[in-house]
Amino acid sequence: MSTPAYSRVLLKLSGEALMGDDAFGINRATVEKIVAQVKEVAEMGVQIAIVIGGGNIFRGVSQGAAGMDRANADYMGMLATVINAIALGDAMNRGGLIARVQSALSIEPVVEPYIRGKAIRYLEEGKVVIFAAGTGNPFFTTDTAAALRGREVEAQIVLKATKVDGVYTADPMKDKTATRYHKITFDEAFVKNLKVMDATALALCRDQKLPINVFSIFKEGGLKRVIMGEDEGTLVHN
Repeated sequence: MSTPAYSRVLLKLSGEALMGDDAFGINRATVEKIVAQVKEVAEMGVQIAIVIGGGNIFRGVSQGAAGMDRANADYMGMLATVINAIALGDAMNRGGLIARVQSALSIEPVVEPYIRGKAIRYLEEGKVVIFAAGTGNPFFTTDTAAALRGREVEAQIVLKATKVDGVYTADPMKDKTATRYHKITFDEAFVKNLKVMDATALALCRDQKLPINVFSIFKEGGLKRVIMGEDEGTLVHN
């Protein structure tokens, strides 16, 4: 078996990735497929940390949150990521992995608090660490949390899992002539206003020389091909 290109990665999963074809919530079959991809890579010896979003849960209450104070709405979104993290961790534990959930918000009866040294030790022990509640601060996205946690746990790359298999010159769902970027620099992503991550996360990764790969988690074997360094998704680098 070939040697993986990366030994420690930070996987960014949006909450929508857990929805499948549902309008909101958690689709069990979809979660099990994601777990299978993570397990395949973990069994190769790759250490995996995950930052999870909460859009799938928050979408179900979004109308009720309209007009709310932004900070309060963001805290609600953080709690949604905790729900997703617990669900994903449970699925991983049932699927043959050992997962630990750490939250940036203190909810100790439910999940562990985020402690950097403990997270790194879990990774070294072969456990999957799931980071919930973003950065713990309003006004910052889970993309930014992925960049921050990726740097903190000394990941070699941030893997942004989406429904599209990379970054394109235009929306491939609307423009059939759109082509995928195989590689692109951070500066090019800024100049061309490409939707890789939010600007804060992108700038943090650029400044910390932490590459990003945008790929489809729904493409069978996609995660493994990225880990092996194959031409999968779009690599964003310095």
